[in-house]
Amino acid sequence: MESIESSVDKTVTKLQDVLALWGAKLTELAAKVDAARQEGKMDARKQLDEARGKLELARSKLDEAKDAGEDRWDKFKAAVESSWKELEGAFLELVRSPRA
Repeated sequence: MESIESSVDKTVTKLQDVLALWGAKLTELAAKVDAARQEGKMDARKQLDEARGKLELARSKLDEAKDAGEDRWDKFKAAVESSWKELEGAFLELVRSPRA
């Protein structure tokens, strides 16, 4: 049977990998926004900045949960899930945006 700590470690590692991927995608999108000379550039930049803020918040919550350890994982799990959903929504909106 898998221990709680092992399960937490796997979850944290998986989330860190996804955050790294999304961070790279946001960097790529930022380059496209900066290169574009379209009318909607400012709206796209605002969306990008908001997504970056949510990315940093999700990283922070994940770090807090990781540092808390298995005995306090449940306390931080809800905060991680909440910030994750916000980030995912912002990221998907940005990726789907015709300006990005």
